[in-house]
Amino acid sequence: MNEKKTHKLKILNDPIYGFITIPNILIYNLIEHPYFQRLRRISQMGLSYLVYPGAHHTRFHHAIGSVHLMQKAVRILKFKGVQISEEEAAAVYIAILLHDIGHGPFSHALEGQFFKGISHENISLLFMEALNNKFKGQLSLAIEIFKGNYHRKFLHQLISSQLDMDRLDYLKRDSFYTGVAEGTINSERLIKMLDVNNDNLVVEEKGIYSVESFIVSRRIMYWQVYLHKTALVAEKLLEKILKRAKELSLLGIELPATKTLSIFLKQVINEDNFTAENLKTFSKLDDYDILTAIKEWISFDDKILSTLSKSLINRNLPKVVLQNEPFTDSQLLAIKQKVKEKFHYSDAELDYFVFHGEICNQAYDSTKNNIQIIYKNGSLKDVTEASDHLNIQALSNPVYKYYICYPKK
Repeated sequence: MNEKKTHKLKILNDPIYGFITIPNILIYNLIEHPYFQRLRRISQMGLSYLVYPGAHHTRFHHAIGSVHLMQKAVRILKFKGVQISEEEAAAVYIAILLHDIGHGPFSHALEGQFFKGISHENISLLFMEALNNKFKGQLSLAIEIFKGNYHRKFLHQLISSQLDMDRLDYLKRDSFYTGVAEGTINSERLIKMLDVNNDNLVVEEKGIYSVESFIVSRRIMYWQVYLHKTALVAEKLLEKILKRAKELSLLGIELPATKTLSIFLKQVINEDNFTAENLKTFSKLDDYDILTAIKEWISFDDKILSTLSKSLINRNLPKVVLQNEPFTDSQLLAIKQKVKEKFHYSDAELDYFVFHGEICNQAYDSTKNNIQIIYKNGSLKDVTEASDHLNIQALSNPVYKYYICYPKK
């Protein structure tokens, strides 16, 4: 690659932060790699655009934004006297850039159907290791920090904790693109309040109100956006479509699909057989493979697959009922019986059209990676103890809701 050209292309214009500077040539070259470029074709919020029409931003946007915030965090910490070497800074930029590289299209729906015992975090690590080979070991420290093995814990906490650069970017970005103003956070202020104590990331006492606002915003974004009942039913419907497609493919039925998608439909993949070749194939899989296939499946001669596919593409989604208490067996049975009588589904078919489960919203978990407030005298308190905001203590408790989905008619 022409190094001169590389220097000229080191600024990106972002709708949230304005101009973003790419910190070094290695980061630029990683961004240019096909593994990372795939993230331009992976939606950050899956099917949420069916509820919020503006939510079409990608994981590429989010990763670049996270690097920008990480540069700010490193500058602030160094200004406050925290020793961070150039090598450590470069490694933490790489780690945050690649933290989501293992996400597939419509991540959680696809993960559940295509892989057994392999999460997107596992796949991110496999991508990092493959890129480390390609770039002759230059990602080794980044990988150690990403895994939490490096002795300076706060560097890992900047990437993965309850107040990391990942969360600070996606809350601000998702709020912007959905138009849900209540989810807006002051990431600038939060980063300026960061410090390190005993090798742990902490927040200065005067930043407590910004942390409270961040936790409240996170709760609102989960109920109003990430766990919105229409987005929820769309994701569950997609899971059922992929489950049916996989079931038919494993029976030897040839479905119309891209070559890349066909490979994953025709085999069961787990930790033991996820090969380097699988990783290469996965690096070509994106939203377009899935949506193209679903459009084709509308006219496929399997009644279940075609009905579900048509429902998603035309946004004629099942009815979803959400409540605070679990559905009783008799409630579930009554709904299933009505659907069965109306559409003449068998018991096996019924599972594709009537489904239920639970969702959980926990804005803050005080039992792990907790947010510590540091006082002028050096003492530390968990944010729930430090806050005089009664809601913050309440928000650390998980809240469960229960849903059932079934055909509208």
